[in-house]
This record gives sequence, structure tokens and C-alpha cells, in this order.
Amino acid sequence: MSAWLTVAAVALVILAAVIVVQRVKYKNLVLQTEQSKKDLLEKEALLQKEAMIKAKEALHNEREQLNEDERERRREFAAIENKLSKREDILEDKIQQVTDKEVELDRMKDQLIEKEDFLAEIVQKQTVELERIAGMSAEDAKRMLLDQLKNDLAQEQMQLIRDNEAKIRENALEKSKEILTTTMQRCMMEQVVESTVSVVSLPNDEMKGRIIGREGRNIRTLETLTGVDLIIDDTPEAVVLSAFDPVRREIAKIALEKLIQDGRIHPVRIEETVEKSREEVEKKIMKEGENAALDMGIMGLNKELIKNLGRLYYRTSYGQNVLKHSLEVGHIAGMLAAELGANVYVAKRAGLLHDIGKAVDQTQEGTHIQLGVELASRYGEKQEVIHAIEAHHDDVTANTIEAVLVKLADAISAGRPGARRDTLEIYIKRLQKIEEIVNSYEGIKQSFAVQAGREVRVIVQAEMFDDLASQKLARDIAKKIEDELDYPGQIKVTVVREFRTTEIAK
Repeated sequence: MSAWLTVAAVALVILAAVIVVQRVKYKNLVLQTEQSKKDLLEKEALLQKEAMIKAKEALHNEREQLNEDERERRREFAAIENKLSKREDILEDKIQQVTDKEVELDRMKDQLIEKEDFLAEIVQKQTVELERIAGMSAEDAKRMLLDQLKNDLAQEQMQLIRDNEAKIRENALEKSKEILTTTMQRCMMEQVVESTVSVVSLPNDEMKGRIIGREGRNIRTLETLTGVDLIIDDTPEAVVLSAFDPVRREIAKIALEKLIQDGRIHPVRIEETVEKSREEVEKKIMKEGENAALDMGIMGLNKELIKNLGRLYYRTSYGQNVLKHSLEVGHIAGMLAAELGANVYVAKRAGLLHDIGKAVDQTQEGTHIQLGVELASRYGEKQEVIHAIEAHHDDVTANTIEAVLVKLADAISAGRPGARRDTLEIYIKRLQKIEEIVNSYEGIKQSFAVQAGREVRVIVQAEMFDDLASQKLARDIAKKIEDELDYPGQIKVTVVREFRTTEIAK
């Protein structure tokens, strides 16, 4: 029993000790919390004080800035007020000057009125005296003077008209040469190409037998479907396609190339391939027509006109591609119209369509002009474009400047060197003939035909010719060219006599 009491007493002591310790810790914790709270309050008071100081400083700076801005504005207002005051003084001075001038002008006006009255009186007296002396009235004298002035003015007018006509003719010739030269320099096109046959290369000569087929059925089928003659001769590894219709020839060429590449050549396969080739060429025709219209900047063309334009891609005239020729005519006509202030769009459109009839002249009756006018009318082209198409070969008289320009551009495109095969040959022969005529004279050192045969420059031996002899030589050459040569326009003959003296310094 005593043991239990002892344990209980010890337990109570321990519990009391624990309670004492916990109370001490609690007091310490309370003291620490109060100290922390006190520190936080002090820090908060310090931060508020610092914030208040900064706010006061910012407010002070803002007030200083406002005061400075106010002082600056006052200075500006003072300067403006000063300027306005000076301007006001200047305006007052000017107003005073104007007032003085008005007074002076009024005084001068009064003096002039007095002088006018005095002069009118003198003129009246002189008129009366002159009428008495001349024996005619003032109206009669005025009428006679006007008649004389009319006669003099009529003579001067006629002289001015003659002078202006001569000057206009001279300037018009020079201006036309300048415009045509500039236009031709800006226009660059391709030369002629062969156009009546196409050659298809073969991988070997054995392919010729396969193209002909058993008893010639393959070649007959191909010729029947395409309308093209196939020439198979001794030419190694080649077949010639001949036809006047370039579209049919192109279809046959594409079909034959596909058949050769595929290797299966029989009537059914030929028919399928020809049909596919025809569709491919039709797409190519439409694409070329659209490209031509786009290149020319022409919008709103009917699809049938575009298709016929594309057919011109396979059409040639004297070796000249008709589509390229049409583009060239359109560009030249447009440039000439721009130089002359005419309607550029109408000139370009008519130039592009002027040979549209050549797309169908091989399958329809009529000239390419008649067919072109019919096509343009059918598909809604304007009357000025139709008239230019109809007049470009003088079938009708050109009555618009755009029609004249299309006609001129067509002649330039067809007549320029290298445009057409026969024209190029004639051009070269003419240049050779000019130089041959010049070189037939004695004392000629060199001769050059320049400016597309429009001028020939002759360099002579200086010791054989003087000034008079050079002039005579130029006249003789020009006369001989006139007698022996046919040529468009004029040919200028220039004789150059150069004398050089050379010494050597040793």
C-alpha cells in the first residue's frame, strides 16, 4: 500500500513538473508572440513613414515640374504676345501706307480724268480738221483702213499657211521615221521556220515495218484517221509526215511518237492514240490562245476566238508563224497608238485578231479577211476592231487611225528582215546588189550598206577624189541605183573622203 502511495506521489510530482514546464513554455511563447507583434508593428510604422516620405517627395517633384511647365508656358505666351504686338504694329504701318497710296491714287485719278477730257477735246478738234483736209469722214477713213488691213492680213495668212504646211510636212516625216524606228527597236520577234513537214525519229529501222503493218493496215489506219501522208523511205531511223493542215500534222506526230514509245501498234490502238492526241492538241490550242490574249493584255475574248487564235500557233505564212506574227502586229500597233495618242487597247486587240481568218481558211470558203470579219462579228467584237480587220489589206478604205496603224504594223511585221523566207532572200540580194553597184566604180576603198539598206556609205581613196569629184561620185551612184535596182523608199548615198598624215617620232 505504501508502495502505491509512493508511486502516486512521484507521478503527481512529475505531473506538477510537466505542468510547470508547459506553463513556462507557454509564457515564453506568449512573450515571443508579443515581441513579434511589436516588431511587426514597428516595421509597419517604419514602412508607412518611408511611404509617406516618398509620396511627399513625389508630390514635391510633381509640383516642381508643374511649376516649371507653367513658367515655360508663360514664357511662350509672352513671346507669342510680343510677336503679335510687333505684327500688329507692322499691320498698322501697312494700313497707313495703303491709306496714303489710296489718297495718292485718287489724286492721280482726278488728274487723269482731267487729262482725258483735255485729250478728247484735242482729238475732236484734230478729227474735224483732218476730215476737212482729207475730204472724207472718219467712218470712210476707218473703212478704207480696215480694207487695207484685211488685204495685208490675208497675204500674211497665206504665207503663214504655206510656211506651216512645209514645216508640218518636214516634221511629220521626221516624226514618223522616229516613231517607226523606236517601235521596231522595241519589238523583237523570231525568224522564219519550216512548216510543211514534220520528222519523227525512230529507235531503229525495224520500227518502219511495224508502222506499215500487215498488208499496210497500220499506215492506212493512221493516214485515214489523221488525214496526213506518212512518207517511209530509205531515210535511216526517220518517218516524214506531210500535210498542209498543221493541226492534223501535229496530231499525227504526237500519236506516232506515243505509238513508237508504247510499242503496241495495231488499228485499235492507233485509233485510241489518235483520239488522245487530238484531245491533247485541242488543249494545247486553247492554252496557246489564252497565253496570246494574256500576253497582249486583252480581256473578254470569246472562247471560240481564243480557240481560233490557238490554231494559229500551228499555222504559217511564208514561213512566218501566224500567231507570233499576230502578237507582233498587236504589240507594234499598240506602241504606235501610244506614240500618236490613239486608242491603244483597240489597236492591240485589232492587231491580235487581224489574221484570225487564217485559222479556218483551209476548211471554209472565202479569203482570210472575209472569214476574219465574219468570226469577229459572230462573236461580238466592236465595230472599230472589225473595221481594222477588214481594212488591213485595203479591201476597204481605212477610216480610223487604229485601222491605219494595224495595216502599218502588219506591213512592218511582214516586211522586216528575217520575218519571211522570201523577203529575207530578197533583202539580202538587194544589199549585195547595192554594194556591187558601188564597188563597180574606180577608187572605192570600202562600201557598207547600213540601216537595213536605207543608206550606203562609200569610203574612197582620198588622193583620187577632191570635193567636186566626191559630189559627182555620189550623184552617179545614186543615179545608177535608181536605174538598176527596185527598192522601197529611198537610199541615201554618203561618200567619205578621208586623208591621213602619219609621222613617226624617233
